[in-house]
Amino acid sequence: MSDTDAQSLKTLLRSLGLRSTGARIAVIRKLASVAKPMTHAEVTASLGSLGFDSATIFRNLNDLTEAGLVVRSDLGDHVWRFELKGEGKNNHREAHPHFVCTDCGTISCLPQDAVAFKRTRGTPNALRGKSVAVQIQGLCDDCTNS
Repeated sequence: MSDTDAQSLKTLLRSLGLRSTGARIAVIRKLASVAKPMTHAEVTASLGSLGFDSATIFRNLNDLTEAGLVVRSDLGDHVWRFELKGEGKNNHREAHPHFVCTDCGTISCLPQDAVAFKRTRGTPNALRGKSVAVQIQGLCDDCTNS
Protein backbone atom coordinates (compact mmCIF):
# COMPACT_ATOMS: atom_id res chain seq x y z
CA MET A 1 0.00 0.00 0.00
CA SER A 2 1.73 3.11 -1.18
CA ASP A 3 -0.62 5.74 0.28
CA THR A 4 -0.83 5.64 4.07
CA ASP A 5 -1.90 9.22 4.82
CA ALA A 6 -4.88 9.44 7.18
CA GLN A 7 -7.40 10.77 4.66
CA SER A 8 -6.61 8.09 2.07
CA LEU A 9 -6.89 5.36 4.70
CA LYS A 10 -10.21 6.75 5.97
CA THR A 11 -11.58 6.76 2.42
CA LEU A 12 -10.32 3.21 1.83
CA LEU A 13 -11.85 1.90 5.06
CA ARG A 14 -15.21 3.52 4.32
CA SER A 15 -15.18 2.05 0.80
CA LEU A 16 -14.80 -1.39 2.40
CA GLY A 17 -17.73 -0.75 4.74
CA LEU A 18 -15.53 -0.33 7.83
CA ARG A 19 -15.45 2.49 10.32
CA SER A 20 -12.27 4.52 10.28
CA THR A 21 -10.70 4.22 13.71
CA GLY A 22 -7.29 5.10 15.11
CA ALA A 23 -6.55 1.44 15.77
CA ARG A 24 -7.41 0.38 12.20
CA ILE A 25 -5.28 3.11 10.71
CA ALA A 26 -2.38 2.21 13.02
CA VAL A 27 -2.63 -1.49 12.09
CA ILE A 28 -2.67 -0.72 8.36
CA ARG A 29 0.28 1.64 8.66
CA LYS A 30 2.24 -0.94 10.66
CA LEU A 31 1.61 -3.71 8.13
CA ALA A 32 2.51 -1.32 5.28
CA SER A 33 5.83 -0.48 6.94
CA VAL A 34 7.22 -4.02 7.13
CA ALA A 35 8.53 -6.42 4.51
CA LYS A 36 7.19 -9.66 6.00
CA PRO A 37 4.02 -11.01 7.57
CA MET A 38 3.53 -10.13 11.25
CA THR A 39 1.93 -12.12 14.04
CA HIS A 40 -0.78 -10.64 16.22
CA ALA A 41 1.76 -10.52 19.06
CA GLU A 42 4.26 -8.59 16.92
CA VAL A 43 1.65 -6.05 15.85
CA THR A 44 0.46 -5.68 19.45
CA ALA A 45 4.01 -5.18 20.74
CA SER A 46 4.75 -2.56 18.11
CA LEU A 47 1.52 -0.62 18.72
CA GLY A 48 1.24 -1.07 22.48
CA SER A 49 2.84 2.30 23.19
CA LEU A 50 -0.06 3.95 21.31
CA GLY A 51 -2.51 2.61 23.88
CA PHE A 52 -4.16 -0.14 21.79
CA ASP A 53 -4.79 -3.38 23.65
CA SER A 54 -4.32 -6.89 22.30
CA ALA A 55 -8.04 -7.58 21.82
CA THR A 56 -8.56 -4.39 19.82
CA ILE A 57 -5.65 -5.17 17.53
CA PHE A 58 -6.85 -8.78 17.07
CA ARG A 59 -10.38 -7.63 16.16
CA ASN A 60 -8.98 -5.12 13.69
CA LEU A 61 -6.66 -7.66 12.05
CA ASN A 62 -9.64 -9.99 11.60
CA ASP A 63 -11.94 -7.20 10.33
CA LEU A 64 -9.32 -6.09 7.80
CA THR A 65 -8.87 -9.72 6.71
CA GLU A 66 -12.62 -10.23 6.24
CA ALA A 67 -12.78 -6.97 4.26
CA GLY A 68 -10.07 -8.30 1.91
CA LEU A 69 -7.40 -5.73 2.74
CA VAL A 70 -5.21 -8.09 4.75
CA VAL A 71 -4.14 -11.68 4.11
CA ARG A 72 -3.93 -14.11 7.03
CA SER A 73 -1.74 -17.19 6.72
CA ASP A 74 -0.40 -20.02 8.85
CA LEU A 75 3.14 -20.78 7.73
CA GLY A 76 3.32 -24.18 9.38
CA ASP A 77 3.74 -23.25 13.03
CA HIS A 78 0.06 -22.79 13.87
CA VAL A 79 0.52 -19.04 14.31
CA TRP A 80 -1.45 -16.67 12.11
CA ARG A 81 0.53 -14.00 10.34
CA PHE A 82 -0.95 -10.94 8.67
CA GLU A 83 0.19 -8.85 5.72
CA LEU A 84 -1.42 -6.28 3.46
CA LYS A 85 -2.72 -7.40 0.10
CA GLY A 86 -1.42 -5.65 -2.96
CA GLU A 87 1.64 -3.46 -2.93
CA GLY A 88 3.70 -3.61 0.22
CA LYS A 89 7.16 -2.48 1.15
CA ASN A 90 8.57 -4.95 -1.39
CA ASN A 91 5.82 -4.29 -3.95
CA HIS A 92 4.38 -7.79 -3.63
CA ARG A 93 1.41 -8.64 -5.73
CA GLU A 94 -1.50 -10.30 -4.00
CA ALA A 95 -0.08 -13.81 -3.67
CA HIS A 96 3.57 -14.63 -3.15
CA PRO A 97 5.60 -17.48 -1.63
CA HIS A 98 7.30 -17.33 1.75
CA PHE A 99 10.61 -18.75 2.93
CA VAL A 100 10.71 -20.17 6.48
CA CYS A 101 14.04 -20.98 8.12
CA THR A 102 13.79 -24.39 9.78
CA ASP A 103 16.43 -23.42 12.35
CA CYS A 104 15.71 -19.87 13.57
CA GLY A 105 12.13 -19.51 12.28
CA THR A 106 12.78 -16.33 10.30
CA ILE A 107 10.12 -15.71 7.66
CA SER A 108 10.82 -13.85 4.44
CA CYS A 109 8.61 -12.89 1.53
CA LEU A 110 9.83 -14.11 -1.84
CA PRO A 111 9.09 -12.53 -5.21
CA GLN A 112 5.98 -13.97 -6.83
CA ASP A 113 8.00 -15.39 -9.71
CA ALA A 114 10.38 -17.28 -7.37
CA VAL A 115 8.15 -20.34 -7.78
CA ALA A 116 6.36 -21.30 -10.96
CA PHE A 117 3.83 -24.05 -11.62
CA LYS A 118 3.57 -25.64 -14.98
CA ARG A 119 0.00 -26.75 -15.53
CA THR A 120 -0.28 -30.15 -17.08
CA ARG A 121 -3.18 -32.50 -17.60
CA GLY A 122 -2.48 -34.18 -14.27
CA THR A 123 -2.25 -30.96 -12.25
CA PRO A 124 -4.50 -31.20 -9.18
CA ASN A 125 -7.51 -28.88 -9.23
CA ALA A 126 -6.17 -27.07 -6.14
CA LEU A 127 -3.26 -25.74 -8.22
CA ARG A 128 -5.66 -24.35 -10.82
CA GLY A 129 -7.56 -22.24 -8.30
CA LYS A 130 -7.06 -18.62 -7.38
CA SER A 131 -5.72 -19.28 -3.90
CA VAL A 132 -2.58 -21.36 -3.56
CA ALA A 133 -0.15 -20.76 -0.70
CA VAL A 134 3.47 -21.69 -1.33
CA GLN A 135 6.02 -22.07 1.45
CA ILE A 136 9.66 -23.00 1.01
CA GLN A 137 11.58 -24.27 4.01
CA GLY A 138 15.31 -24.51 4.54
CA LEU A 139 18.17 -22.72 6.26
CA CYS A 140 18.47 -18.95 5.93
CA ASP A 141 21.83 -17.37 5.11
CA ASP A 142 22.55 -16.57 8.77
CA CYS A 143 21.94 -20.17 9.89
CA THR A 144 23.85 -21.63 6.94
CA ASN A 145 26.90 -19.52 7.75
CA SER A 146 26.92 -20.17 11.51
